[in-house]
Amino acid sequence: MPLLRVHGDRILSLAIDPGSEQPVYRQVYLGVRHAILNAVVEPGSRLPSTRALASDIGVSRNTVVMAYEQLRAEGYTVGRGGSDTRVANEVPDRVMQAAPTRPRPRAQGSIARPSTAARAMEETYRSMAPRLEMPPRAFRAGVPATDLFPYALWGRLLARRWSRITTRDLGYGTPQGHLRLREAIAGYLAAARGVICDVEQIFIVGGAQGALSVAARLILDPGDKVWVEDPGYHGARGALRGAGATLVPVPVDDSGLRVDEGIRLARDARAAFVTPSRQLPLSVTLSKERRAALLAWAAKQKSWIIEDDYDSEIRFASRPLPAMQGDDPHGCVLYCGTFSKTLFPALRIGYLVVPPDLVPAATAVRHMQDVHSPTLEQVVLADFIEGGHFERHVRRVRQVYLERQQVLRDGVKRHLRGVLEIPPGEAGLFVTAWLHGMTDIAAADAAAKEGVDVVPLSRMSEGPIAPGLVLGYAGLNTTDIAEGVQRLAKALSSVRGPR
Repeated sequence: MPLLRVHGDRILSLAIDPGSEQPVYRQVYLGVRHAILNAVVEPGSRLPSTRALASDIGVSRNTVVMAYEQLRAEGYTVGRGGSDTRVANEVPDRVMQAAPTRPRPRAQGSIARPSTAARAMEETYRSMAPRLEMPPRAFRAGVPATDLFPYALWGRLLARRWSRITTRDLGYGTPQGHLRLREAIAGYLAAARGVICDVEQIFIVGGAQGALSVAARLILDPGDKVWVEDPGYHGARGALRGAGATLVPVPVDDSGLRVDEGIRLARDARAAFVTPSRQLPLSVTLSKERRAALLAWAAKQKSWIIEDDYDSEIRFASRPLPAMQGDDPHGCVLYCGTFSKTLFPALRIGYLVVPPDLVPAATAVRHMQDVHSPTLEQVVLADFIEGGHFERHVRRVRQVYLERQQVLRDGVKRHLRGVLEIPPGEAGLFVTAWLHGMTDIAAADAAAKEGVDVVPLSRMSEGPIAPGLVLGYAGLNTTDIAEGVQRLAKALSSVRGPR
């Protein structure tokens, strides 16, 4: 902003930048306007004549005349120019702005207090220490390869849809979501995941987290017990705590959730949250025997199962087991999915498949939450799926993720042998590596000092667990992965000491 100083009716300084993209008259206008709004010149005081100001700042008189006319037209000044231009007593911007106030000191013993559920969610959020800014740095987990997304294609689909927009399209939609997108999702889930549902059972929500929040509100009352995998996903715990649930951590082994332990700990639990296709964070698959046992428990207790199928598409070799929902004969399973991991997180589109009997209640919950998700993005995503672009994109990222995972494995073997061990695995956007010779908290703190993000496994567990680190690789190119491994090796050597 040009600097204006006055003495009496004389302008002592008004900086004009000849190289600015702003016309000179505009710079004069902005400088005087700034002085008026900041009380450098008081209401009712006289401004320099156009001739005097032009002489003071070295511009033509016509330039100043244009600036003064603009100020008068907008109500900042009154008068007809010459030596009779004065600052208006009531300046437009001041009338519209609230009077400045001094910051109020924080009240002692304030009555403000968030709800119990909100405090529980805050505690979970802090324990996650999420870093959501982009681009990600090594080795932030859960971030897909946005560099591989077909931006140009998406842009063409978006432009085509926007060019055909109607006034009806700009109105409210249904709480379930756009019908064409739900039809596309139903067809995809039936073919790729063995999910059995009608389009009426599908609800479009804000990513997997939105699906979990709706599911929790739909089936839980405050105080209800819910089994959660231990170690397990922070986001699910936050959503369940937000619904007032009492969490029952159930241990996970090589075959997935210990259903027998869940029954021993809380047979009467209202629900169980599981990631059966690829457990988060241990990457194991819930065995067929455990799936059958879990479904049998839910049917007998009239309880619910929330199945989070967050990244089942990302497998490099064998196909995943079909979703549990397709094996559920009793209508116990609520199935959650998302496009955040396969396309890009900013899309914020996920889906929740509910049993038929829950459709009316789910419609009401979804409406009361935020009515519905943005319509335009839903329609474009439907075009993307129907055109075969989604499956092509998934095939492409699978190959790239396999290559990136291998670079990470090779780097760990080269620079962290005996310190960090990555077990076999052929899926997903992250790996969980086991640590030797140090705690995972100390390792994560040291890594952060070297500019590396890792999640200590102990922060995802309620009970004792071997030290480990969750390392994301999908959103990083091979150079960033290789450099990240070297920085991580430097960090861990500072904790472990020379070998």
